[in-house]
Amino acid sequence: MKRVLLSVALTMAFAVAGADRAVAVTETEKEAQDVVAMFLKSDPSLKQFFATCAGYAVFPEVTKGAIGIGGAQGGGYVYEKNTLIGKSKLTQVTLGWALGGQSYAELIFFETADALNAFKKSETVLAAQLSAVAAADGAAAKATYKLGLAVFTMTKGGLMFEASIGGQKFRFTPLGK
Repeated sequence: MKRVLLSVALTMAFAVAGADRAVAVTETEKEAQDVVAMFLKSDPSLKQFFATCAGYAVFPEVTKGAIGIGGAQGGGYVYEKNTLIGKSKLTQVTLGWALGGQSYAELIFFETADALNAFKKSETVLAAQLSAVAAADGAAAKATYKLGLAVFTMTKGGLMFEASIGGQKFRFTPLGK
């Protein structure tokens, strides 16, 4: 009898945990897709990147602050084609003349499976030479991939004065981990 009760309790616990995960993924996808919709509304020419990329990462909110030395961080979602495959953490450090605080959304397209796989191995670093394009009507039509990546940002709030150099680093976690 005790074994039966234990089995039922464990089954119910796993079912509830699975339901919580399903709700979390649904909320995740909604948050990410809301940001994608904002980017597409701002710049419909981004559709070309979605149609041809091997995958993309969406960072709905990156928070950045600086007084000389700056830093930023945010969490995002990674898609292979149009399927959510994991989450990612973004960290950024900058040095130079900078003052202020800002929040923005970031969208990274992976041109090839190799570029996406490097990101999934947490090997992707965006250095100063790879600059982001501000999402605005028609900007994506002129943008190109550099080193297998195309990066777009959209300011959400705040004010930042900046003349600095730095880079972003990413840590990928597959769904279910």
